[in-house]
Amino acid sequence: MAQLIGKVAFVTGASRGIGAAIAERLSADGASVAITYARDPEGAAAVVKSIESKGGKAIAFRADVTNAAAVREAIESAVASLGRLDILVNNAGLAIPKKFEETTLEDFDRIIGTNLRGVFITTQVVLEHMNENGRIINIGSCVGERAMMLGLVAYASTKGAVKMFTQALAREVGDRGITVNNVQPGPIDTDFNPADGHRATAWKAAIALNRYGRVDEVAALVAFVAGPESSYITGANLTVDGGTNA
Repeated sequence: MAQLIGKVAFVTGASRGIGAAIAERLSADGASVAITYARDPEGAAAVVKSIESKGGKAIAFRADVTNAAAVREAIESAVASLGRLDILVNNAGLAIPKKFEETTLEDFDRIIGTNLRGVFITTQVVLEHMNENGRIINIGSCVGERAMMLGLVAYASTKGAVKMFTQALAREVGDRGITVNNVQPGPIDTDFNPADGHRATAWKAAIALNRYGRVDEVAALVAFVAGPESSYITGANLTVDGGTNA
């Protein structure tokens, strides 16, 4: 695959899990990749090393997406280092699973800060630098459309907001040829929500395929949306959830 040769991608929250898989897949398809991390420099360094070991080009920046100044510095440094910016993947996310009555205002503010405010901050700065016909890809969640699991009121609320952010922004930047899409994973086997974790039995009961997804399955959809064959897809919510929302 070489559909992204000459392109530069910026992926937030990519030191592990889905974000790391997305960064590696975009690199495999030819893109140079800038990634951000908030608290895991070792993980980010490992992603960069893995990409470079395969002949790709990658760079990592410490930038919590809730910190507007840090995000701006990372984006501007990425453009200075890599020369351009064509693809944004807003992957950084946070969930604090709790019953609604037990969710504190601090919890809610933290979740909003990462999952919604962070998307706003990052996207607004990226649009100052993004080339015509660019790609903005938000990583939402299947629970942004259908909340079938307890303890996710705050998280689901922010992912529902990301869905509408995607649709509204698609109309504003369409005249630049920029597409904006929302990839909505279902239960994916990661450190945060492992396929053998304590929530796995409940999740699997809701999944048509009766298994957790893999990070590379999410990355494959992101790579398609980032590529030239998706040029007429925008404002879409694309669910990769094994039939969880079926």
